[in-house]
Amino acid sequence: MAEFGLIERIRTRTAVDRADVRVGIGDDGAVLSVPAGHDLVVSVDTLVDGVHFPARTDAADVGWKALAVNLSDLAAMGATPAWATLALTLPDGNGTWVDAFADGFAALARESKLALVGGDTTRGPLSITVAVHGFVPEGRALLRSGARVGDRIFVTGTLGDAAAGLACLDARHPRGVEFFNAPAGTREALISRLNRPTPRLAQGLELRDGASAAIDISDGLVADLGHLCAASGVGAVIDASHLPASAALFALFGESERRVLQLCGGDDYELCFTASDLHADALVSALSRTGGGVTCIGRIVEGAGVSVLDENGAEIPLPRRGWDHFSA
Repeated sequence: MAEFGLIERIRTRTAVDRADVRVGIGDDGAVLSVPAGHDLVVSVDTLVDGVHFPARTDAADVGWKALAVNLSDLAAMGATPAWATLALTLPDGNGTWVDAFADGFAALARESKLALVGGDTTRGPLSITVAVHGFVPEGRALLRSGARVGDRIFVTGTLGDAAAGLACLDARHPRGVEFFNAPAGTREALISRLNRPTPRLAQGLELRDGASAAIDISDGLVADLGHLCAASGVGAVIDASHLPASAALFALFGESERRVLQLCGGDDYELCFTASDLHADALVSALSRTGGGVTCIGRIVEGAGVSVLDENGAEIPLPRRGWDHFSA
């Protein structure tokens, strides 16, 4: 299919009406209105075939995830989604694949009331770049740099499921047969967390009223909490016995392997945030009304870096700190 035919298919399948879109897809650029009294929050991510999603992942799942990982960044900053642009690089003009991709993207866009307002298509190895734009009241964006010594550390949801889902899809994994023969729904639940993460947008809005710092967990808890600590000039101590785990993760993985997945596995797209004792209880109460759960896993301390302790207070050595695109 020709380029402009693909663009029209995407435009038609992803249409979401917003009054603040003066000019959307179809011109040399979008014309957009930022509401008075708000700051504009912008984030961009690229997903590459075989790196950010396994080869042969369903196109609709790729479409959902391409948007979800960006919306997770908005959630971590307490922003409300508004618009997105999409740059899609395709090996060929496969209209069937594009339709399914657009349907997955559109399902989350409509749920989030987000409009696709422009982008580009080109030919090459499959990769997807999405830029999202959202609003936050002036001066109220959540940052990584506000954590203070004594703050509690929290995470939303459960950790390690997406990395476990990736292990379940790995044909070379030594326990692959065991994963495949797992009780009905267990393996599928973990793979779903990998392919269709839930951006914690409602939780991000609640965090504006008390969190001192926040970050989304994309490269692994230890790595991302480390970024927050570096930005804030502090250290962190995590109690591994408090890490929240799903029933599916408990069913398929023992304690040591489960902890590595929870601490170092990527693609959770949960929120990690800090709050003082003064605000923490009120935040937990507010977040409990949004669903998904929230757990205190540690404290901010003086120093630098992230330490993980077991139930006896001994530090747990980690085989890695998290995902790094350019590590050896």
